[in-house]
Amino acid sequence: MTQDQILANAALVLPDEVICGSLVLRDGQIAGMDTGGRVPAGAIDCDGDYVAPGLVELHTDNLERHLTPRPQVNWPHRAAIIAHDRELAGTGITTVFDAIRVGSIVSDGMKRYSKYARRMADEILGMRAAGALKISHHLHLRAEICSETLIEELDEFGPEDRVGIVSLMDHTPGQRQFRDITKFRDYICGKHRLDHAGFELYVDFLHGLQQRLGAKHEAGAVAAARRYGATLASHDDTTAAQVATSHMHGVTLAEFPTTVEAAQACHAAGIKTIMGAPNLVRGGSHSGNVAALDLARIDRLDILSSDYIPAGLLMAAVQLGQEWDDLARGIATVTSAPARAVGLVDRGRLEVGQRADLIRFRLTDETPVFSQVWSAGLRVA
Repeated sequence: MTQDQILANAALVLPDEVICGSLVLRDGQIAGMDTGGRVPAGAIDCDGDYVAPGLVELHTDNLERHLTPRPQVNWPHRAAIIAHDRELAGTGITTVFDAIRVGSIVSDGMKRYSKYARRMADEILGMRAAGALKISHHLHLRAEICSETLIEELDEFGPEDRVGIVSLMDHTPGQRQFRDITKFRDYICGKHRLDHAGFELYVDFLHGLQQRLGAKHEAGAVAAARRYGATLASHDDTTAAQVATSHMHGVTLAEFPTTVEAAQACHAAGIKTIMGAPNLVRGGSHSGNVAALDLARIDRLDILSSDYIPAGLLMAAVQLGQEWDDLARGIATVTSAPARAVGLVDRGRLEVGQRADLIRFRLTDETPVFSQVWSAGLRVA
């Protein structure tokens, strides 16, 4: 048994409103709630700061950034996982689905990117079991359709791994995220330092892979998600036809639809739409796709993801709250909505019986500033 913690005189961000009140934390859960600004003896006086559920992150490239901090630089995995974990804790993320690529290119030296998913998953799961991580980590397998080894890599996982999400990632140039081939050229040539001839060869190679293995890989990834019991997500849907295919496969989450057409089709099909926090904060997509704010204004944005900037997640949720004139609704896009979308019913709301995953912050010139973060009742930042 642990001693009760009381957070008092706080602006509690509930699912539908913000109220002045207090929380009692006991044994890793919210054990009690009250209204009013009274500060009992021994309580933490939050001095009117916001207290909200810990943030739930479904899609982030942040671990990859720590694994490869520079092109061709590979950092030790465990050190990268720890740095990633601590960074997320410091930005209020208390539950993360670590995105790990499955599907590699192994036949061509210039285009090669190697298998790493099974080993990385083992390291994350091992560190989680050993209590080395501050926040709650889950697995998100990003299934690269345009690859050579997807099926064999998926076969290395099973229900015992408790994979939370499988996303269908088709980065074949000329469609989806990179339907504008010039955007793909700028991205690839900048990343891999390819000249014009090298880029054309690379595009031809990827088109050949997609034509030869795309349908097989897509079917295999859908089957794997069912075998694991994982939530199935699409990625970069652009047309209503692509959304219809996603719906047929059993997709319930759409990561970063690139057009209003796709977002509208997702809504009609009951598929929750995830948009990137950097897109919202920056005012548009770096790839030239639909702006997150445009979808928010037509009520077609359900969940936010930090994507490649963890600190952007709460910033974007607060910005949405301002846009909608409803802070509770904005915060829900990074707490209760993502939690429920992947079946996590024990977190994401300030309610008695929920996990005591909490953040305390205030706004300085409309920018959220954290003062405390708790994961299962333990202070982690």
